Amino acid sequence: MTHSALIDKYNTSVPRYTSYPTVPFWDNDSFTEAQWKDSFIKTYKKEKKLSLYIHLPFCESMCTFCACHKRITLNHQFEVPYIEAVLREWNLYRSLLREVPVIEEIHLGGGTPSFFSPENLRELIEGILSGSKVTPTHEFGFEGHPNNTSEAHLKTLYDLGFRRVSFGVQDYDHTVQVAINRLQPFENVKKVTELARAIGYTSISHDLVYGLPFQNIEQFEKTIRKTIELSPDRLSLYSYAHVPWLKGNGQRGFDENNLPSAAVKRQLYELGRMLFEESGYVEVGMDHFARPSDSLFKASYNGTLNRNFMGYTTTQSKSLLGLGVSAISDSWTALSQNTKSLDEYIHLTKNHIFPLLRGHIQSEADIVWRNYIQNLMCRFETEFSYDDVTQEQIEQLQALQNDGIVVLEDNKVSVTAEGRAFIRNVCVVFDKYIRPTGNMIQNTFSKAI
Repeated sequence: MTHSALIDKYNTSVPRYTSYPTVPFWDNDSFTEAQWKDSFIKTYKKEKKLSLYIHLPFCESMCTFCACHKRITLNHQFEVPYIEAVLREWNLYRSLLREVPVIEEIHLGGGTPSFFSPENLRELIEGILSGSKVTPTHEFGFEGHPNNTSEAHLKTLYDLGFRRVSFGVQDYDHTVQVAINRLQPFENVKKVTELARAIGYTSISHDLVYGLPFQNIEQFEKTIRKTIELSPDRLSLYSYAHVPWLKGNGQRGFDENNLPSAAVKRQLYELGRMLFEESGYVEVGMDHFARPSDSLFKASYNGTLNRNFMGYTTTQSKSLLGLGVSAISDSWTALSQNTKSLDEYIHLTKNHIFPLLRGHIQSEADIVWRNYIQNLMCRFETEFSYDDVTQEQIEQLQALQNDGIVVLEDNKVSVTAEGRAFIRNVCVVFDKYIRPTGNMIQNTFSKAI
């Protein structure tokens, strides 16, 4: 089958699998706060280490490609009340554990974490670390906007133990930047990258997005070569997820006819992968590349790469606590999400109430399928038990093998180099909540390509 025919066949709506089951299939009706607390406590007590994702949702302007939960405002008076609310939520969980928490990982995501002043970020992190222990192998990182991440931001967080920073580049072409409302010149990215390196950050990442309006092969190659020029330690090459049906999304800010076709979109990715690999980067997971000196490559090489709501991580904690409005937590046997309303989040934490919106308690079958999908996403292969799969699933795997996407050997499925473009389609075979065809997932997930 030709490459274009494969794209036509497999360019369906499929999840990105930062969790299993994915959020639209959570059994919220059976979920209770008591079950979530019990699961969280048991997992933490067993592991004695915790990953923290802190959602900082504020942005000064709307990027029209973004599907994240955010609050657009120029009013920085929100900073202190929000930090106070996050620390109140943190104290609720500290009281729940009834012991000094051990932190292995902190990630500040958004929104735009660098929306907050360095002083307020210090207040936040010191509030989290006060009365906590930190593992010797901890990893602290944050997402920075190249236009507003200052030397003070970088230095303040470095002094608090941060060594990873990710800068959202997206694309350097001016026409593309205007379309996505993300104007940031190369000089700004260069300056902040060099500042981070000079201060001592050991893992600097640049995020690019392919499939944006007005992108084409010629102009995107210029973006890729400019990115390589700055020599980041990690690179993310994300597929633009066009999901304009989501409430509060800004993705109606351009004509959909300006988007590249699925075939061109895939060519953009192949071009990026080729140029990155020529420059010494290695593909370590879906959309992610790293230099051999980076910890993400080492985790991939050692088979210890992990994937959760923060994306790919090098830490192995099964206790992921999401703090902040809309943040998602994962105790491996249960999942929960906070309220998406900022006012409600602040109100609930003021009244010492866990700000939960919904959740899911994992069944034994969920855990089985989750492990299979986790292996595929992190290692591009998995072994399965024939007791777990149906004849229909075997036939689906055989069809993928016939198309050159996987190799099926007895009870082991391995994704080929050419098939990595369709890794999400392979995972769907092991997703009991989804079937590869049907309308049930249309307008739910982004397209595979």
